[in-house]
Amino acid sequence: MAAAAALRPALSQAAGPEHRASLLCTPKHRVSASASRRSLRFTARASSNPGAQVSIPKQWYNLIADLPVKPPPPLHPQTHQPLNPSDLSPLFPDELIRQEVTDERFVDIPEEVIDVYKLWRPTPLIRARRLEKLLGTPAKIYYKYEGTSPAGSHKPNTAVPQAWYNAAAGVKNVVTETGAGQWGSALSFASSLFGLNCEVWQVRASFDQKPYRRLMMETWGAKVHPSPSTATEAGKRILEADPSSPGSLGIAISEAVEVAATNADTKYCLGSVLNHVLLHQTVIGEECLEQLAALGETPDVVIGCTGGGSNFGGLAFPFLREKLRGNMSPAFRAVEPAACPTLTKGVYAYDFGDTAGLTPLMKMHTLGHGFVPDPIHAGGLRYHGMAPLISHVYELGFMDAIAIQQTECFQAALQFARTEGIIPAPEPTHAIAAAIREALECKRTGEEKVILMAMCGHGHFDLAAYEKYLRGDMVDLSHPAEKLEASLAAVPKV
Repeated sequence: MAAAAALRPALSQAAGPEHRASLLCTPKHRVSASASRRSLRFTARASSNPGAQVSIPKQWYNLIADLPVKPPPPLHPQTHQPLNPSDLSPLFPDELIRQEVTDERFVDIPEEVIDVYKLWRPTPLIRARRLEKLLGTPAKIYYKYEGTSPAGSHKPNTAVPQAWYNAAAGVKNVVTETGAGQWGSALSFASSLFGLNCEVWQVRASFDQKPYRRLMMETWGAKVHPSPSTATEAGKRILEADPSSPGSLGIAISEAVEVAATNADTKYCLGSVLNHVLLHQTVIGEECLEQLAALGETPDVVIGCTGGGSNFGGLAFPFLREKLRGNMSPAFRAVEPAACPTLTKGVYAYDFGDTAGLTPLMKMHTLGHGFVPDPIHAGGLRYHGMAPLISHVYELGFMDAIAIQQTECFQAALQFARTEGIIPAPEPTHAIAAAIREALECKRTGEEKVILMAMCGHGHFDLAAYEKYLRGDMVDLSHPAEKLEASLAAVPKV
């Protein structure tokens, strides 16, 4: 742990005393750099209890410990036998491997990670009163807003610990993939804090649509490639078959994993899907439980968008724990794009997490690892698979899922922006659209439900998508049956 100890002075100096010594409370809170006045406004709007306070969680929560049936294990891609944790050593540091396979209910958050979390956490829980008024609903709509982080989304919740554990293990270089750029931005930010070199493969469609995300990554010191690229063998094969490929998260993962697996001084970081990623994101739900309790509220339905599943799981899993204990009984609803309907149209089977077949086989809902979704604007949701833990929870019947077209999502986004003031990223517009559906159903029935949704980031770098919608140029994209059939046929037979 010498490397870990060496990081502490540098991190403390970077964070500054104002961040180390203070916590955001509801509604009274610390003053924190750029987010201070904005967070005060958001948090005050959420609470009617002047004495209510919320602290940053000291532990991450592992849902696996409380499930009645444990999820199926990942398999070795060649032998199809359960994966040995040591098989993951070329990709991840030991502590992240331990978190990936642990059955422990809680995992302590390192002090150094909490120190960085203090830059923006706790995040505000906001009641959408103006949206409720617009809809004329008797329902209460709350949203947990993760857009106050430096990268503007929930992704730093796991980027910071992943960077910390890699740096503590003496790793010098990390590689990753990104869709819309939110995860790549988050890891670039975290890497800059801990002295890591960061290299990112960004899905080509998003690389072209969102140039300012790339500039954010480069500002924090990362090197960014459009994916597929000529920098890897996996990328070259894709480009030979389709020179105009828009890319996909599966392809970008293949490129990053290839580089990590073939360079001893390099590790791979993943922004969603894996157990340790969902574990880190539970800071969202743990905070939200405390915030709602201070208001005397319990949710009737918890809604979040799903691509790989970390945003949804991060909010939902602590509430599911409380449901399993008999303390509350909310419904849980995942919302995915109609052009990439993994939960609602995919099969539950062992499949690769990437396009080239380099990753372990994971039991998950999948559209087939060769499926390349149409280039919708919610680039972070263009993934062929789903987090195995989310898939397992879905199979156990603890949650439901729906798919929504992007034009309905952007219409909901405009309603939200013009009432609540926040322009959402394209990904959480799916949760907003589903929440509006639920609120309008409450208007029809007269039910006074409490609706809780995950607002995982702002859309300040996604305005080209809004421009396309406002001009009437946005169209709904689907998943052609023949395309889906072909990709599903290639799912491994296990």
